[in-house]
Amino acid sequence: RLFRQDGTCYQKVKRVLHAAVPERLHARDKEMGVIRQFLRDHVCECRPGSLYISGAPGTGKTACLSRVLLDCKDELARSKTIVLNCMSLSSPQGVFPAVAQQLGLPPAAGRDGVRRLEKQLTTAQGPMVLLVLDELDQLESKGQDVLYTLFEWPRLPGSRLVLVGLANALDLTERSLARLAARPHGGPQILHFPPYTREQLVAILQERLGQVAGDPVLDATALQFCARKVSAVSGDARKALDVCRRAVEVVELEVRSQTLLKPLSGGE
Repeated sequence: RLFRQDGTCYQKVKRVLHAAVPERLHARDKEMGVIRQFLRDHVCECRPGSLYISGAPGTGKTACLSRVLLDCKDELARSKTIVLNCMSLSSPQGVFPAVAQQLGLPPAAGRDGVRRLEKQLTTAQGPMVLLVLDELDQLESKGQDVLYTLFEWPRLPGSRLVLVGLANALDLTERSLARLAARPHGGPQILHFPPYTREQLVAILQERLGQVAGDPVLDATALQFCARKVSAVSGDARKALDVCRRAVEVVELEVRSQTLLKPLSGGE
């Protein structure tokens, strides 16, 4: 009975330390407000536009956008939302057939396919299309034709496209899309996610662990130590969660070993 109780406790702690989208994201109210307002100004108001979200891994870019999309589900109901992770594409040009498939069009292979997709997004009647491209830097190519095409579509007459791109690089638009800035309407709106500080990481860990009743498995000193080390290197919340989850696994193995080797008394 003791072993089963301990095992249940550790399993609960490991579950709350997962990296999935939480109900509340610490220290990201400002960034979520910017994303929410952008979607309302462009998708809900039928105004094409683009937003580039940058930040190091684990700073909450994808989690915040996913949370906002969930919270604004009813507001975005009239639009078509397409979410693609560019890491899953075999090549930068593969983004076009992937988008075409989501829109129910024939595969957009080659220039004819791209032109057909562009026509669908700029001349055909229909709902606004919200295209979210995570890991956007995977679409960098020779001449940056793919990125330029995608970011130019919202600027075309009659466009129904709202583009949101996420990537780690802060300077991707300046480095790879410099020509956009020279256009009359400039480049995309920029939103940067800074690394988490030590205090913010501690708050994130405490909030997760507070979801499990009973005595804490990880004490406050351990959380402070973990947060200080991770914030000094990267400010990556996912790394802090991984470190704590691994620590719990180590303790769980030790407890299991001690329980299995514990001598049994008399009638037991």
